Parts: sequence; structure tokens; C-alpha cells
Amino acid sequence: MISRRDAPQWVKDAGRAATRAGGRLTSGARMLPDFLMVGTQRGGTTSLFRALAPHPAVVQPNFHKGVHYFDVNYPRGLGWYRGHFPVRSLAERRTAPARPLAFESAGYYMHHPLAPERIARDLPGVKLIALLRDPVVRAYSAHKHELARGFETEPFERALDLEPERLAGEVEKIRADPAYVSHSHRHHSYVDRGQYADQIERLFELFGRDRVLVLYAEDFFSEPEPCYDSILEFLGLPRWRPATFERHNARPGSPLPDHLQRRLSDHFAPYDDKLAALLGAEPAWRR
Repeated sequence: MISRRDAPQWVKDAGRAATRAGGRLTSGARMLPDFLMVGTQRGGTTSLFRALAPHPAVVQPNFHKGVHYFDVNYPRGLGWYRGHFPVRSLAERRTAPARPLAFESAGYYMHHPLAPERIARDLPGVKLIALLRDPVVRAYSAHKHELARGFETEPFERALDLEPERLAGEVEKIRADPAYVSHSHRHHSYVDRGQYADQIERLFELFGRDRVLVLYAEDFFSEPEPCYDSILEFLGLPRWRPATFERHNARPGSPLPDHLQRRLSDHFAPYDDKLAALLGAEPAWRR
């Protein structure tokens, strides 16, 4: 049998279309997420998602890692969003005797100007996981990712120079028009996304510290077991571990030039200081 991951693209597309159509018709019987992985992009979220999805008490969206409802699909409505998740009665049957927890992962949720407030309004009681990564490494990895996807054409240093111009006024446009999707804010925020402290502080204000778990990709990749166990405890899930912890979506490439390393490290230093003060400990990349 061909797995969903290995199926031809046309099969995946047909399956997704059928799932969306059926989901809309049965949205009232379907689940909404109990927890969300909200970021960060290029921070190890795919690897963590694939470690959490097989848990016997966890259910994921149909055909999706992330639905991107709260950032770029919000005008479609909550019924459309709910249609992406399993029917509750079927999920309960599959996970019995444990209560099923639904989730999705979208690395743009934490950074999007409106997504956190939307989540807080539409999913009362939801828990959030924020997986952070060294912002210097993350920025360089994001650039390679956007190049490979065709959303970026400039070399990294030029893209850094262009970022302020590209992002100028975009947050204001998003706030003025909830249906507006900013290409540059989504795909060219190499530095802005890595200024984590303000993003985490906003999550704490909206959801409370007890409903936001901040983790580090460096810890997850070096010692995944205790990191994974802390997530299960945070979510109230039965203890369980996958057979292996695999790393996904790594993009090899040339090392970051020293002068850009220094430039970015100097830029992020005050933001990392603020993050350390907010969390009461140094982030993993500064230990």
C-alpha cells in the first residue's frame, strides 16, 4: 500500500479536494484543535510535528501539517477550518480510552500580526507550543528555503538589506484589511521573525504563561526525549515515544559568511537579552 506521504501529487490533490468538500458538509461533527504549534518557521516544527502526530491520543488535520487558517485563510470561516479535522466520534473511537487531542502546525501563526488574537478568540482554552531556533541560523535557513520555493531571488546579504523596504507598511496593510496576504511579510521576514521576545510576550499576554510552552530546536535535536516528555506533560497526554526521532527539511548549503554572522548576532543580541529576561533563562543558542 502506498503511504499518504509517498503518493503521487495528483492523488494527494484529489484526496485533499474530497476531504475539504466532505469536511465542509460535516464540520459540525468535527474537532477543533486542542493545541497548536505556532512557530517558528525553519525552527524544527516539521520534525516535532512528525514526532507528535503518531501519538496514540493525538489526531492531526486531514492531508495537512498546517491549515494556515489563522494567518492567510481566516476569511474562509471557522466551518471551513473545522472541516480539515477528523470527526470527533471517529477520533474518540480510535484513541479510546484516552481523550483525543487535535492539533496542527503553522510556523507563521506566531509572527502574523493578527493570528494570535484570532486564535485566542476562536479557540478558548487552546494550548500553544513555540519552538524557537538560533535566530541567526534560522534567518539563513529561511532564505535558503524561500530560494528553493521560488519566493526569493536575491542573495542573502542583499535580501537582508532589502528587508526593511520590503516590510515597510505591510503590518499596517494586514491590520487594515484582514483578507490581505502580504507576500513579503510571509516570505521575506528573515530578521523580523527572529525577534522572538515581543512575539512570545504577546502570546503570554493573550493566553497566559501556563498555556504557552516555549522550547528550543537546539534542545529537541540534541536530546529529543526530555523535550518530548515535557510536551506530553504540558498537554496532559499519556507517556509515549516514537520509535525514532528524525530530522526533516534540513537544507544543506554553504556556511554563513563570518561578516554576516557578526552582523546578525549583533542585531539579535538585545532581542535575545529581552527573551532571556522574559523566560528567566538564557536561550539554548547562548548557553
